[in-house]
Formats: sequence, C-alpha cells, structure tokens
Amino acid sequence: MSSDDQKKKANDTQDDQVQDAHEQELLSPDQDTGLEPDPDAETDNMDEDADLSGFPDMDEGMFAQVQEMMAKMGRADELEKENADLKHRLGRLAADFEGYRTRTAQDSAEAQSAGVSKAAEALMPVYDDLDRAVSMGSGDPAKLIPGMQAVQGKLLGIFAGLGLEATGKEGEAFDPQWHEAIQVVPGDQDDTIVQVYQLGFRMGDRLVRPARVVVSKKG
Repeated sequence: MSSDDQKKKANDTQDDQVQDAHEQELLSPDQDTGLEPDPDAETDNMDEDADLSGFPDMDEGMFAQVQEMMAKMGRADELEKENADLKHRLGRLAADFEGYRTRTAQDSAEAQSAGVSKAAEALMPVYDDLDRAVSMGSGDPAKLIPGMQAVQGKLLGIFAGLGLEATGKEGEAFDPQWHEAIQVVPGDQDDTIVQVYQLGFRMGDRLVRPARVVVSKKG
C-alpha cells in the first residue's frame, strides 16, 4: 500500500469517529445543552389539559360557553333565593296589615257601639219625662202641653250636648245648604223662613238633617 492510500484511510477513519460522536451527543438524554426549560409553558399546558380532561371532545370555545352557562345558573340560584326572601317578607307585611285592618274594624265597631250606648243613655230621661207627661195629660189634657214643651227643651239640650245644632227657625234667612224649601209664599222679604215643618240639625260644617221650611218671596 502506498503512502497516499494510507493517509486517505486515516482521514476516513477520523471523519467516521467525529460523526459517531456527534450522533451520540444528539441521542444522549443527559446531555447538558445549557438551555433552561420554560416552566410557564408547561404549567399552561397542564392547566389546559386539566380543564379539558373531563371533556375530550370539547374545544376551548365550547368550554368557555359551558363556563358562562354555569355562571348564569349560579346567578339564577341567587335570584331565586332573593325572590323567596322577598315573598316571605311580603307575606309577613300582608299578615301584619290584615291584623291592623281587623283591629281597626274592631275599634271602629266598639266606638260606634259606645256612641250609640251614650246617646241612648242620654235619651232615657226624655222617655221618662214623656211617660210622666202622658200620665198627667190623661187625667187633665191641659197639662199635657206644658209637659211636652218641657220634654222638647230637654231633648234639644241633649242634642246640643252631643254636638248637634238646630237649624231652620222662623225668621231665619233661607240657606239651601241647611234648609229645604217645601213651599214658597208671598211675603214682605225674600228668602225668609216663615214656617218650619221639620227642624233641621247640623254638626259643625256637616249637615245631619235639612230643615223643611216655608220661604217667603216678594210679589
């Protein structure tokens, strides 16, 4: 073998050793490359895999829609609880109002009953006077008129004590707010009461019963 052939064979052997060393370096898992791994990239992939691990056929868009729907369902539960609380409070208010209305009706009925009882108690002496006047008049009719006049005065006094004021007296000016004209006759003055058929009563500014009267009118 010539010297040229020996040099060529040595060069080929050296090239094969360099290539084997390079391939060994690429295949070695323990080889230190000097590059740091990216922990965030690995974590992101792990989180994504964890979120979608239970839904292998679901993409990210569908998963986001599912999360949004679950959030709305949670909000619906909160609104339902608030609605139930409002219904409970409304029920208590309705019960309280019904109790108030019942108590008010009872108080009104008791006040009305007390008023009727008070009025009847005030009129009992009038009945007693009428009874005595009739007894006296049965023996002497002339005594009946003074007795009835006394009863009439006492009754008007009782009405006044109850807050009633008589209206519609002869000579009084006619007022349609308190008086009812049942007849108009010629007279010296206009709108003057000349005769009273039925005495009227009022309580302050409220009419209890209009007086039925005859009114004069100039001819």
